[in-house]
Amino acid sequence: MAGAAGPGAGPAAAGGDGDDSLYPIAVLIDELRNEDVQPPLESLATVEETVVRDKAVESLRQISQEHTPIALEAHFVPLVKRLASGDWFTSRTSACGLFSVCYPRASNAVKAEIRQHFRSLCSDDTPMVRRAAASKLGEFAKVLELASVKSEIVPLFTNLASDEQDSVRLLAVEACVSIAQLLSQDDLEALVMPTLRQAAEDKSWRVRYMVADKFSELQKAVGPKITLNDLIPAFQNLLKDCEAEVRAAAAHKVKELCENLPIEGRETTIMNQILPYIKELVSDTNQHVKSALASVIMGLSTILGKENTIEHLLPLFLAQLKDECPEVRLNIISNLDCVNEVIGIRQLSQSLLPAIVELAEDAKWRVRLAIIEYMPLLASQLGVEFFDEKLNSLCMAWLVDHVYAIREAATNNLMKLVQKFGTEWAQNTIVPKVLVMANDPNYLHRMTTLFCINALSETCGQEITTKQMLPIVLKMAGDQVANVRFNVAKSLQKIGPILDTNALQGEVKPVLQKLGQDEDMDVKYFAQEAISVVAQRLRKLDFPVKDSEVPRAPGAEKNHFLRPRVPGEDTGKGPTYRLHVNTRDTLVQLEIAELVHFSQSRD
Repeated sequence: MAGAAGPGAGPAAAGGDGDDSLYPIAVLIDELRNEDVQPPLESLATVEETVVRDKAVESLRQISQEHTPIALEAHFVPLVKRLASGDWFTSRTSACGLFSVCYPRASNAVKAEIRQHFRSLCSDDTPMVRRAAASKLGEFAKVLELASVKSEIVPLFTNLASDEQDSVRLLAVEACVSIAQLLSQDDLEALVMPTLRQAAEDKSWRVRYMVADKFSELQKAVGPKITLNDLIPAFQNLLKDCEAEVRAAAAHKVKELCENLPIEGRETTIMNQILPYIKELVSDTNQHVKSALASVIMGLSTILGKENTIEHLLPLFLAQLKDECPEVRLNIISNLDCVNEVIGIRQLSQSLLPAIVELAEDAKWRVRLAIIEYMPLLASQLGVEFFDEKLNSLCMAWLVDHVYAIREAATNNLMKLVQKFGTEWAQNTIVPKVLVMANDPNYLHRMTTLFCINALSETCGQEITTKQMLPIVLKMAGDQVANVRFNVAKSLQKIGPILDTNALQGEVKPVLQKLGQDEDMDVKYFAQEAISVVAQRLRKLDFPVKDSEVPRAPGAEKNHFLRPRVPGEDTGKGPTYRLHVNTRDTLVQLEIAELVHFSQSRD
């Protein structure tokens, strides 16, 4: 076969049997046999699929770096020219991404040709090509000589920024950042700013959105003088734009804009030219705008200082803490550390508490989850007395939430609180309330007791674990629900390393041995795992353990969902699996269910 290179071996042979769909693949294989990798990449750079084209362009850009200047002009530049003058728009869009990599090492004559091709693509009849050229305009400008930037790139930028298609105009705004970094202040004012002012007032909200989204980069590129004279008025207009998306994008940039203002006169600029517009946004009709502002407004306190924060910002914070939108209240609470550094959180405490309570009881479980995550921060800022009086009951209520994710987060929250307030506080305040849940009629709440003990035992230490927690765990070994009993085994395994020899040998080991004989296979399995761990612990403590007392747990792997039944069990038919849906992830549960269904169907 290797030597049979007759006519039938070429690309035409693929269509000989009538299957034309294989012809392009045959052509590609034929081209890949060529030592020059550029021809197949050139072909791939012209296909309709955007992902393929982009990958081909990326590869060509890498290959260009391996060429010598002579080889670049002999092979790579002609390829770029062919793509740039191709009949299909796909090849011309791909060419736009290749000019910047070949231009720096080309001769002056070739550079002029490259610039000419790029100019042609910027005025192409097809909008997709103009979009591609606009997206690469800034990148191309960075490798050009300054004179060429002024004489050629700036006019192209002006034309693209006034294109009939808003999808082209918004990409020109992005290029403006790169171009502005290359020009002097005088050139910026004369050549770029008129077009940028026009973009900030563009009839298309998408273009104005892009200006707002890129505002921080534009501010750094044009410098402080132009920012104060031109960008601040433009930013004011964006903050009161008729489109909520634009206002939200601008609101997100408030803190960065203020931070990047010149230190001299910054406070006056913010108070006189920015703050009045912020006050209006606090009561905006769109919740996304208010939420965007709430995520950054707290950061202004460190910029404006204590007096201005108390007089001007504090009323805004309080208003947002009472906002009907939970995301707004949550964003304020999540950034309280900024205010705490300046004025202390006590100033907000009276309004803070109702907002926290409402978020803690919100119908959306993700909102409840988010406020739980900020509770340790609030606790450290408010202090233990305020926390015990106002927030402790909330933390305990989360432990019996109907959503598992909330109960899990609440358990981790208690551990972090104990780390902040100490073991004495835990022993007097938290542990007794947790242990009472062991008698709850709902088995899920009894299991939460075990999860809390797992989380708190290490932080609380050996004495509290042995005297207060261990007796409750041992008592729960007789629970009627198998899920509780095998979690008892897991808890004893977890707290085993904390306990002393006497507790392990005299209390834990007999209970685990009893659980190891349980009628439920899961309880038996986890008990055997725990006995193995306890035995290893006793060996480390130089306590004699008979080998017969250490059962071999089949497949003792952590974090498993499926395991074979213990050998010798009556399975009825073939190898089956016992399902442990010990996860709250719905997708994982579905995958497990499908796997079990598949294994049963094969049986």
